[in-house]
Amino acid sequence: MKFRPLHDRVVVKRLESDTKTKGGIIIPDTAKEKPQEGEIIAVGPGARDEAGKVVALDVKAGDRILFGKWSGTEVKIEGVDYLIMKESDIMGVIEA
Repeated sequence: MKFRPLHDRVVVKRLESDTKTKGGIIIPDTAKEKPQEGEIIAVGPGARDEAGKVVALDVKAGDRILFGKWSGTEVKIEGVDYLIMKESDIMGVIEA
């Protein structure tokens, strides 16, 4: 991918959710909610503080994250759907 986000923005690819419930019910595509879990593909250099210094982000490419239901802007890059969001929209990192 030839895209580099600016400032404190990150590019996230949504991770697909399960199509079955724990009880074995298959959920059709029309009833599925968009997953709130994703993998960071690219990160910007960081935001600037009041002194003008760049503050690095706490996340890095490859991290699995949780984000809000309406967070980010949906974009299509090279035929693949991604989300671009600020680091502040990220709720947390999922440890392996």
